[in-house]
Amino acid sequence: MAVVLILLPFVLLGIAVIFVAFTGGPSAAREAYLSGGGGAFRVVIPLLYLALGIAVPAAVIASRGESEGGVGRLEQSGLSSREEHGKELFEHTCASCHNLDAVNARGVTGPDLDKIGNVTKQRVLSAIRVGGTRQRRMPSGLLQGDDAEDVALYVSKVAGQ
Repeated sequence: MAVVLILLPFVLLGIAVIFVAFTGGPSAAREAYLSGGGGAFRVVIPLLYLALGIAVPAAVIASRGESEGGVGRLEQSGLSSREEHGKELFEHTCASCHNLDAVNARGVTGPDLDKIGNVTKQRVLSAIRVGGTRQRRMPSGLLQGDDAEDVALYVSKVAGQ
């Protein structure tokens, strides 16, 4: 069904190009349409506009799934309450700087957590405690106690997934 919806506009456009070509060009096609070159022109052209302008977008919107096409985060199943809390804290505190696909974070100043490799809870906790080591963009101790633990637990679970 999706393939048909993708191909339909191109097929209709091809039909329109063929019509213009066989009538002798754009001006001849317009003349044939306006002079009533047959009842089919008066019916087919408005239907073509309706199909391209209303039916195709409506069909595409109706056929897509619940989570497709939206902007947001990936859903993870099986997160504990602490991991959920860590996820929320990451989104509010860390996502503006770090890239993490699990929450659709696209930060550019901090490292891409999906590409670091071997992201362990202890490694994340150490980074939170020490802060940014090279350019000091991340303040040390940005999160404390259980908040830091929860973020480290979450990031170590989803980074690179």
